[in-house]
Amino acid sequence: MDAEPVAESTRAMLAGDHATKALGIEVDSAADGRAAVRMTVTPAMVNGHGMAHGGYVFLLADTAFACACNSRGPVTVAAGAEISFTASAYEGEQLHAEAVERTRYGRSGIYDVTVRRGPGPDDEVIAEFRGRSRALRS
Repeated sequence: MDAEPVAESTRAMLAGDHATKALGIEVDSAADGRAAVRMTVTPAMVNGHGMAHGGYVFLLADTAFACACNSRGPVTVAAGAEISFTASAYEGEQLHAEAVERTRYGRSGIYDVTVRRGPGPDDEVIAEFRGRSRALRS
């Protein structure tokens, strides 16, 4: 399977993103206000209940959001975000996050991210994330 496109602006952002690299997050695609990323839950990501810590699930969703909102060019940052956890994830599971731009207005935008267990669109939803972006002035 050929690699999906990753916009040059997103590549530039990821070049200095040490958190994404350290957690083994892989970017499958990022272009035209959309992005897909994935991460395997490691032992270091599991909380005292034996489940993936919500902070890591949020970070994965936030990475997809960042890739999507930076895929159009200007440097863009989060203005705010919220997440709803719908199911637990566990060590060894691969999580996939897909971000979709809902709207852009001026320098702002709204993006939705769905985090799923496993690689397919029919796999269980782990979390739903909504991010609000703001493009920085040049």
